[in-house]
Amino acid sequence: MAHDTEGAGNGAVSALEGPLSRLTLMAEVSTALGSSLDGDDVLRRLTRLLVPQLADWCTASLLGDRLRRVALVHRDPGAVPPDTEGVLPPPDPLSESPVERVLAGEGPLLVTEFPEAATPLSRAHKELTDALGAHTEILIPLRARRRILGSLSLVRTDPERPLTEADFALVEDLAHRAALALDNARLYAAQRDTAHDFQRALLPELPDIGRLRLAARYTPAQAGAEVGGDWYDALVLPDGATALTVGDVSGHDLAAAVQMSKLQSMLRTLVWDHREPPSAIMRRLDSLLQYLPSIPQTATVVYGRVEGGAGGPWQWHWANAGHLPPLLVTDEGVTRYLDAGHGVLLGVDDTLARLDARTDLPPCSTLLLYTDGLVERRGEFIERGMVRLRQQAALLARESVDAFCDGLLESMVDTPEDDVVLLALRIPEAAAPAAQGGTG
Repeated sequence: MAHDTEGAGNGAVSALEGPLSRLTLMAEVSTALGSSLDGDDVLRRLTRLLVPQLADWCTASLLGDRLRRVALVHRDPGAVPPDTEGVLPPPDPLSESPVERVLAGEGPLLVTEFPEAATPLSRAHKELTDALGAHTEILIPLRARRRILGSLSLVRTDPERPLTEADFALVEDLAHRAALALDNARLYAAQRDTAHDFQRALLPELPDIGRLRLAARYTPAQAGAEVGGDWYDALVLPDGATALTVGDVSGHDLAAAVQMSKLQSMLRTLVWDHREPPSAIMRRLDSLLQYLPSIPQTATVVYGRVEGGAGGPWQWHWANAGHLPPLLVTDEGVTRYLDAGHGVLLGVDDTLARLDARTDLPPCSTLLLYTDGLVERRGEFIERGMVRLRQQAALLARESVDAFCDGLLESMVDTPEDDVVLLALRIPEAAAPAAQGGTG
């Protein structure tokens, strides 16, 4: 039997007695809910606080495209059946079961009887109460801005300390705070996804460059909902060379992303129109930055040309404006940072000289361009990240170029605090020499 909020209070013992205990619980809940912008994490933190202070066990579900149980906490962790979290059957809007009435917006509801269930969702809930035991239960919707975001279930198994309607005020306050935290998390996720989609839309598709293989990855920072200034580019030039670029505009906001897009477009135009060494292209780009007031940021860029015939051999001809050095990895796993050709970042002084550098690209080797998010970790010198990158790249040297990039992201980046860009070029095996014919 389920009861709503009318007719509250019959003198039963409250599950959480005393104003001090309630205030302490509310303070702990407020701190926990304010410490995360992930909806699932918000509910897991909440349920861990409610057990055993307010309930013997507790579940929380999120209602989105599908209904998911995201948290189940029991005072005895060993009592929880396996695979209890995950997708649940969809609620039946016409059902009279308490669990579905709550998802339709009713509640809080006090449940004191647990009869046989008639719908898939109510049967799933009944299976749980049978497995874990239930004497009384409070079900309440998680509602924010007139939208049902999920539900919360608190269960007591002890007949001597049942949940009662006297607990409704406390449970409603908890549910209200949780719903606001969920709504904030939902809005944050929507803003973050929009920002990341915008950034990805600015990045180009990789060209087909014959026997050479290209792969690129962009992983946004997880700590914020802003776009950044990291980018990569690759295009085949009129003379047959392949231009590769990775850069990073200072700042981490919409302005940085807009300036990144402008810088990328200007560099594309320069390398297409001017068949010049990378150092000369960098000087032209630096001059544009100095005399275009709409682009005030500084930027780091490494730009180069992959030069060679259709069958090789190939060379990498590049200039570096304040960026981290490219990494060359041979098929045998020998790694080398390409420190030559290094100069100051763009936007500082366009009168400074720019240097060119060249190196051979051996058969089956991999050239990696990347941004600092790949090697930087909070509280750690960047040199340690650079050493770690060499070690991981050596282990992945014989993987496909796509697996090479994915492996680096998996091994180097846990929860990125900054955007990460990778651009990798794989050189093919040496072409077999042409057969020599003759006349006899």
